[in-house]
Amino acid sequence: MHIERLIKMANDVSNFFAADPDKQLAVEGITNHLARSWEPRMRHSIVAYAKADGAGLSELAKAAIDKL
Repeated sequence: MHIERLIKMANDVSNFFAADPDKQLAVEGITNHLARSWEPRMRHSIVAYAKADGAGLSELAKAAIDKL
């Protein structure tokens, strides 16, 4: 899967959880979603991208990916 698609998907998930007033809970929700719903190759790709550059990822998405 192309990294652009993974970035969009991660940001979409983070947008859903962004409504939570407790940002720590939002980050945990995103992390749990990515851990449960994304296949290992997808997680590996987005983690590697976040470590190398991370451009285009929302703040919440970056925080959640850092916890994977």
